[in-house]
Amino acid sequence: MLKVGLTGGIGSGKSTVAKVFRALGVPVYDSDSRAKQLMAGEPLRERITALLGGEAYKDGRLDTALIAGRVFTDRTLLDRLNGIVHPAVMEDFRDWAGRMRRRGYQYAVQENAIMFDHGFDRDMDLTITVSAPEQERAARAAARDGRNIADVMNRIANQITDSEREARADYVIRNGEDELIVPRIVSLHDKFLNHWQ
Repeated sequence: MLKVGLTGGIGSGKSTVAKVFRALGVPVYDSDSRAKQLMAGEPLRERITALLGGEAYKDGRLDTALIAGRVFTDRTLLDRLNGIVHPAVMEDFRDWAGRMRRRGYQYAVQENAIMFDHGFDRDMDLTITVSAPEQERAARAAARDGRNIADVMNRIANQITDSEREARADYVIRNGEDELIVPRIVSLHDKFLNHWQ
């Protein structure tokens, strides 16, 4: 089974691209939501509490706003949190990919904003990055998440640039205002289905 990494910066539209792959019947592993689920359970909860304190969890649930506010302004703290969460996500993805292979899928996608930033691409056979102008990305993310532009720009500053992603990816999907992304996704879908033939 082909493992395809899907990445892009905050507000690039990678989640929209992932939805199109799902609509085409492709299994998609959402790294962000799985990371949150893993962080909510043991043993990660215990390690995160030791790192960030008991306030990292509010009413028994992960306080993502508090955590984001702390780690995206403190690179050392972010690196330490990533050192806890990323290995767990990598292991979880490998288990998931094994299940998808056994179910007979020809390819599966891992959606991951930090694919290249933290080495997730090493587990992929091919990678796609979604790129969009930075101002569009910031505006989309701010509107979607109810955050101010400064918060979004802090997150963008903690990720590699679109040009760095494009240089490392096997395929690029451009998601500007006048770009049609669905035909590009369908073309890649056909390519990936025929990869082994």
